[in-house]
Order: sequence, then structure tokens, then C-alpha cells
Amino acid sequence: MMLRTGLTSPPDAGSGDTACRKMRMHRIPTIMLAIAALATVPLAAANAQPAPDDTAALTAFADAFDAAQISRDGAALGRMVADDLVFIDGSGKRLGKADFIAGWTGADDAYDPVTLRDRIVMPLGPDAGLASAETILSGRSAGQPFRVRIRFTDIFRRSGDSWQAAYIHVTRMGPEVEVPKSRP
Repeated sequence: MMLRTGLTSPPDAGSGDTACRKMRMHRIPTIMLAIAALATVPLAAANAQPAPDDTAALTAFADAFDAAQISRDGAALGRMVADDLVFIDGSGKRLGKADFIAGWTGADDAYDPVTLRDRIVMPLGPDAGLASAETILSGRSAGQPFRVRIRFTDIFRRSGDSWQAAYIHVTRMGPEVEVPKSRP
């Protein structure tokens, strides 16, 4: 069975049928114009640069989001995390909002301050952006000390007048390795 796309001849039209040929020729400029118009939409979106205050607002939200996690602020996390959050933990398991918040708010948990390395905050358009960094997360969990090196990527989307985390991906990294200094 042949798929009809509108650009081929109808099955009963012969190659010498003048009326069908004229009809096809009139459709071609219209179709080409539509394709050209659609092709400019992604270019216009790609060339649109977010306003500097969008980057500043996104960075401020990312900072507040990180602070809410470290301080175990469940109420703030409840507001800052989208109900349909997709959370990929360090083992690769897909979880949701409740698991993400529970992981940061355990009664016997405490977190040391973090230093973010190789951090980027990047708007992805007027209503989306991401923050990504490497850090060493340490503290106590269920009364036991822990220390883990991770890279995370948080994808935020605008929800009304504020931002929410919609997707979080954590990758566990190997321990930091001291690179010996080279001799002169």
C-alpha cells in the first residue's frame, strides 16, 4: 500500500492529464511557502536570548533550591518541586516528588555546607532552565556519617510567577583523586 502525501498524483491520474498536472503545480508553491514559514520558527526561537534578569532570577531560584535541600526545609521543597517531578537518583532509579523530599528531610539527617564546582545555570527559553554542578555531599544520615561526590542537573520550569524543579538527575562520581604535582 502506498502512503498518499498530497504531493503525488492521484491513483487514477495519468501522466498526460493536464488538469491534474495544473492542480499539483498550484499546490507546490503553497506547500513550499508553508514549509519555509515553519522552518523560520525554530530559528527565531533559537536566536531569542533570555533577558539578563531571567538568568539572575533562575540563578536565585537555583541557590534557594540548594539551600532548602541542605537545610532540610520540607515546606520550601514542597513549593519548589513540581508535583510531577521526575527524579533520577544516584543509582539510576526513577522516583518522584515524595521520595525526593523524603531523601532530604529525614529526622536523623544533617548535611554539611556544600561547595558547587563547575556550576552552570542556563536558561532554556522564557519558561525553562537548568542548573548543573559537581559537589561533595557529606553529613550524617540515619546517624551515620557519609561523604559522596556527585554531579547533578536540575531542570526548572516556570510555574506562574515562580520556578519549580521538574526534573532532577544525580550521578554518583568516584572519589576525588589527588593528582600528583609534576616535578620541574
